[in-house]
Amino acid sequence: MGEQQHVKFPQEVIDEYASLGVDLPALFSAGHLGNRMGVQIVEASAERVVGTMPVEGNTQPYGLLHGGASAVLAETLGSIGSMLHGGVSRIAVGVDLNCTHHRGVRSGLVTGVATPVHRGRSTATYEIVITDEQDRRVCSARLTCMLREIGEKDAGNLPEAGRAGETGA
Repeated sequence: MGEQQHVKFPQEVIDEYASLGVDLPALFSAGHLGNRMGVQIVEASAERVVGTMPVEGNTQPYGLLHGGASAVLAETLGSIGSMLHGGVSRIAVGVDLNCTHHRGVRSGLVTGVATPVHRGRSTATYEIVITDEQDRRVCSARLTCMLREIGEKDAGNLPEAGRAGETGA
């Protein structure tokens, strides 16, 4: 479930991170929680992030997709967009997430698409629309991230898997 597939990034973004020795797909993956939930990032740029998540394994007791699972997908996609907007010198930290759940889903995959509402110097806000396999809206979410300059204290907390040639073990 946690295998990383190839993500589509704009070439200039790949080049910017590669020049720093950073493995972009590893750095902008779904993270440990997202991997555990089966989140797959399909496409990623500051203008649009697309990802999928299986319903199976992410349900609440009634057999419906758990609202918290939709929130994980939404925050993952919005955070990746915010990180790409912030660039290599800043990190994105979520400060506000809200989700409105429109319909239940019992099976299949849901797809989330994050697009920017605001991309500023210190914050980025993304709208995330999650749909089922029939392209019906399941959830509408909005995420705001604070963009902070990377400091010395952050260096030890950056994902080791994002550094080329290193493993995250």
